Amino acid sequence: MSDVILETRNLTREFGALVAVDDVSVSIEAGSLHSIIGPNGAGKTTFFNLVSGTLRPTSGRVFFKGDDITQLPVHRTIHRGIGRSFQITNLFPNLTVLENVRLAAQAMGGDSLRFFRSHRRFSRYIERAMDVLEQVGLTDKAAQLAGTLPHGDQRKLELGMILAPDPEVLMLDEPTAGMASEQVPELMHLVQSIQESGDKTVVLVEHNMNVVMSVSDRITVMHQGALLAQGSPAEISADERVQTAYLGELYKDRQGDR
Repeated sequence: MSDVILETRNLTREFGALVAVDDVSVSIEAGSLHSIIGPNGAGKTTFFNLVSGTLRPTSGRVFFKGDDITQLPVHRTIHRGIGRSFQITNLFPNLTVLENVRLAAQAMGGDSLRFFRSHRRFSRYIERAMDVLEQVGLTDKAAQLAGTLPHGDQRKLELGMILAPDPEVLMLDEPTAGMASEQVPELMHLVQSIQESGDKTVVLVEHNMNVVMSVSDRITVMHQGALLAQGSPAEISADERVQTAYLGELYKDRQGDR
């Protein structure tokens, strides 16, 4: 069995009377693709925010490679080796594709505030950026402004920005959100190839169940902030508790449409 690279123990986050994440303990194996799923409002994004350092837990702990990172801010978790995307594409639209990735690489190299030096001093970051653009299939668009890219390519660019510092763990929050259905397989194939070829660990929040079942090594299901089930895709798809949670959410949505 692979070593555990990322772990939460009894992780809890309260917002007043609302318990958004309720005593969640999850172990994620190094080199795996581990999906976090659940109906709307299950606490998935809050869980991501707690693990990545964007939020502080009310109680519980987060461990990365055995070290307690619970109180580390998000920039420190990035330096430790955890890269994080968001549901909304987070780019510099008025910079080129290359500049977006170069800045992401530069931020990890100690030169992020040295704006007035010649760009030639940053050749290593440009080289790293070009390597990443080749990896995500955007080499031919390096000189294009990021804001002019189609949405699917913007998602690829965001993935490249996460990859630029060479993290060990990629946390992807709804990477296929807003994408046309025909673009989804290409992006997920890219994510899988990055995971497998670079020995990366991918933690994925995703609503598309076909995607989750086809790419995941292991799945954690959350419901109303709590841990409902964990297991392989086959185990999760056969779990009656999971079926009930999703069917209940579907029924509620339909009732609301009337």
